[in-house]
Amino acid sequence: MLGNYSSATKFFLLGFPGTKELHHILFATFLLLYSVTVLGNMLIIIVVHADKRLQSPMYFFLGHLSVLEILITSVAVPYMLQGLLRQTQIISLSACCVQLYLYLSLGSSELILLGVMAVDRYVAVCNPLRYNVIMSSYTCTWMVTVSWVVGFLFQIWPVYATFQLTFCKTNLLDHFYCDLGQLFKLSCENTLFTELILFLMAVFIIVGSMILTIISYTYIISTILKIPSASGRRKAFSTCASHFTYVVIGYGSCLFLYVKPKQTQAAEYNRVVSLLVLVVEPFLNPFIFTLQNDKFIEAFRDGVKRSCQLLKH
Repeated sequence: MLGNYSSATKFFLLGFPGTKELHHILFATFLLLYSVTVLGNMLIIIVVHADKRLQSPMYFFLGHLSVLEILITSVAVPYMLQGLLRQTQIISLSACCVQLYLYLSLGSSELILLGVMAVDRYVAVCNPLRYNVIMSSYTCTWMVTVSWVVGFLFQIWPVYATFQLTFCKTNLLDHFYCDLGQLFKLSCENTLFTELILFLMAVFIIVGSMILTIISYTYIISTILKIPSASGRRKAFSTCASHFTYVVIGYGSCLFLYVKPKQTQAAEYNRVVSLLVLVVEPFLNPFIFTLQNDKFIEAFRDGVKRSCQLLKH
């Protein structure tokens, strides 16, 4: 317990419970997942940038999604891996503030981008003849810029309000990164109003983006069902299947983690859902968007062939 008028200037992250052997197993598992995540998403960025056949809005947005995935997982996972080896992990108040801000901002930008990608799929399926006109390079750049800027501006007040609190109960943070709910637990002030405002803001950003996605997919499904041939319906749905799968995973985990009136819930629950957001989602992204994408696979194969030819010469 800290003194009545003192606030923590650093936190001890408790990380994962268990033995040293379990921590080593977790370290190896998460290191593998993190490595595959970074390499897989980097591969998407390089192939999309290098191949002219992938210079379309869908792949432009996918490239930015991959950048976000690398950044989101890199905000917390390297620090988590370090903690698994050291057993005890110390983070300063300022580093905790930066980590929380980056995590929330990047997450918000990703949610907005998912909504933008849903609109892109809506235009591609429901208005294909005007797709290139509506989704021009200017429009795509503007939409991506808005996603990044709004995400980072939106989280300034929540992080500022959180670190105006006095953390005098203890400096033991029962998580593997600076989690908002666990920080509220450490405050000796009444956080109910702050938590309510943050809940409403989470509803706005998550549910707002989700409504945009739901409306887009309602029109998409309605249009697909009107296509007379089964092969035509399959082809139309295949253009949206990857995004739809990722949307279900992404929005589902975010709703479980953030859209709740009481942020200070069980640490074990928070850890599991946080792992979904920080480790599992970014890891799945390259597989969801590329394994069934013949155009991307062809571009990747051609890129490998060109690289091999260059090495031979």
